[in-house]
Amino acid sequence: MKRIMKSFLGRIRLLAFLPIVLLSLSVKGQYTGSLTLEDIYNSNKYDVAGFGPVRWMKDNKGYSTLERNETSGGTDIVKYDAQSGQRTVLVNARQLIPQGAALPLSIQNYTWSEDNQLLLIFTNTRKVWRYHTRGDYWVLHVATGALQQLGKSLEEATMMFAKFSPDATRVAFVSRNNIYVEQLSSGIITPVTNDGSDHIINGTFDWVYEEELDCRDGFRWSPDGNHIAYWQSDTKGTGVFYMINNIDSIYSQPISLPYPKVGTSLSAVKVGVAAATGGATRWFDIPGDPRNNYIARMDFIPKSSEVMIQQLNRLQNTNRVWVADITSMQLKNILTDKDDAFLNLHDNIMWLDNEKAFTWTSEKDGWTKLYKVSRDGTKAEPIIKEQLDVVSISCIDPKSGFVYYIASPHNYTQRFLYRSRLNGKGNAERVTPAGAGGQHSYQMSADARWAIHTYQSAGTPPQIALIQLQGHKTIRSLQENTALKEAVSKLSLTPKEFVKIKTPEVEMDAWIIKPPGFDPSKKYPLLIYVYGEPAASTVQDSWQGGDLWHHFLAQQGYVVMSIDNRGTNVPRGREWRKSIYRQIGILAAKDQYAAARVILQQYPFIDSGRIGIWGWSGGGQMTLNCMFRYPGMYKTGIALAFVSDQRLYDATYQERYMGLPDDNVEGYREGSPITHAANLKGNLMIIHGTGDDNVHYQSFEMLADKLIQNNKLFSMMSYPMRSHSINERKNTSLHLRRTMFKFLKENL
Repeated sequence: MKRIMKSFLGRIRLLAFLPIVLLSLSVKGQYTGSLTLEDIYNSNKYDVAGFGPVRWMKDNKGYSTLERNETSGGTDIVKYDAQSGQRTVLVNARQLIPQGAALPLSIQNYTWSEDNQLLLIFTNTRKVWRYHTRGDYWVLHVATGALQQLGKSLEEATMMFAKFSPDATRVAFVSRNNIYVEQLSSGIITPVTNDGSDHIINGTFDWVYEEELDCRDGFRWSPDGNHIAYWQSDTKGTGVFYMINNIDSIYSQPISLPYPKVGTSLSAVKVGVAAATGGATRWFDIPGDPRNNYIARMDFIPKSSEVMIQQLNRLQNTNRVWVADITSMQLKNILTDKDDAFLNLHDNIMWLDNEKAFTWTSEKDGWTKLYKVSRDGTKAEPIIKEQLDVVSISCIDPKSGFVYYIASPHNYTQRFLYRSRLNGKGNAERVTPAGAGGQHSYQMSADARWAIHTYQSAGTPPQIALIQLQGHKTIRSLQENTALKEAVSKLSLTPKEFVKIKTPEVEMDAWIIKPPGFDPSKKYPLLIYVYGEPAASTVQDSWQGGDLWHHFLAQQGYVVMSIDNRGTNVPRGREWRKSIYRQIGILAAKDQYAAARVILQQYPFIDSGRIGIWGWSGGGQMTLNCMFRYPGMYKTGIALAFVSDQRLYDATYQERYMGLPDDNVEGYREGSPITHAANLKGNLMIIHGTGDDNVHYQSFEMLADKLIQNNKLFSMMSYPMRSHSINERKNTSLHLRRTMFKFLKENL
């Protein structure tokens, strides 16, 4: 269950909504005084300035980015030399004005051909669920300046995932669940598939594959350009959920959504290969029921006629890796990764030694580490020896023989760059300078010489600079967010303090924000912000938009805290993360309750009669479990966009962490807040968007019905046709926060 939190907080699983402020171009003016909800949610006063997007050039000597062209009203593609800073306009916005048009194409994304002579531009985009993946494509011929629209015979804004053939003479794309190839010289469009329909999806995916497996682009060119391998999904037989739009017409409009709930039928998914010139598709005969397995990843092995396919079983605790030959259609199982709990997918495969070996990420020794595996799978050697978790891979550089990665083996709230030798020799080396705190990320050139380095902390907005990696030397600052720092400094915010909460069973990371003018001799109400599920963590030493919602509450006299219970996604080893298996909502609520008891002992300024808790999505579910399972502790709670009964959520997420419902009847029952609703004693507000395609409004209505049956008084707020993020349409975000604050003032 994801909630989009770009920076990166990025993706949406049963994610809690961290109250971040999204990126914009500038901070408008200087501001003093206390925070207001209007300033946070309506005025953009505290928005973060970003930089980019950045693409490293193929020669690794510079990078390209997009810059506004004030003259033409469009966007230039500009190159900067890393060493000298010299600026070169690669594509002027004027070159992107179609014949007869007044303005240049807006650039949502762009791709260069291998020889840099053709530019593929994605524009006029539309959202498909979370992301803008549907729109129009144009090709700029650099030598002649000709601007060519693709898919002219197709309906506007229906093209997806267009990409050049290896020789850049053609472009393949998806439109209305079929795959097409267009010849650039003639404009002739050839269908590769023709059976796409409401049920048959070619070259892209259904809702649950996109949401839970991060699958969107569903086809691949073969290295020789003669074939296309692709996923096909058959959603027929998958349960259909209906949402109702009651506000955009005088008659209600049903919205159908194929959505496999826990224990129900999945889409049947398979992988086939077809000639790029069209014709019949040949299908790989992958063992196992296609409705009870996932084809999670598929890619061509470079310089070959073979694809590597990753097949997850339904429980997602076994990943079988197949090498499949598109000529013979034969399959070979070269690797099988297993876990007693669940496996996480990783996109860290890089082929080495002339495609004789590849990198592979696994937790098989208790930590998330990188391995080097032979092409036939017979030999797997660890690249990283230390007991640490790789959070993400920044760069694999075969020439220098190093892999660069983000880790934090000693402080789980922070993030630093390390490197290890690909041959497994020597020890891990920290690249981020010693003594640096906060969180560091790196967008590196392929030769690991340069990087766009971003530093941030709970008290420091993102600071972006170009660095030379050797010596971690800053070459030039790219974005310092000076205006934002000055604006926030005038608010006199109390710093977020990172602390440890030690219960009889476990020590947990936490943070605390105290009110301005804090007096330890007084008693303060405590509001706990909770997430608690395996998809994310709330206790991170990062900017998170300044966490201004919680600072606003602190200015109103609340102490605000957040605790990462066992099972949250932090680099503390496999046992920490997977202790939650088959007991979502049970172990985490127990840890949160135990932490609250310790907090009362550790901080005598907390009023034990005024403890509140709130959370979004997975955090909403956790709020309910804490309120219902431990009613004597929590006086007030606000639960947003929650799952009340775990059987109502999608099969892929919930079964990954809970197993199948028939095999874990007690876990599903005990972990679902609705089971314990009769225990409610405190003040509860539940909030949901009626257009939530992720956690359906059904979950809200079922809990409300159960509370009514048990004669429990509560408050409720529905946001018509708002999604899981409850931020669409005019004034929604401000109204939501005003509603929450009013409830807290009256009840905490």
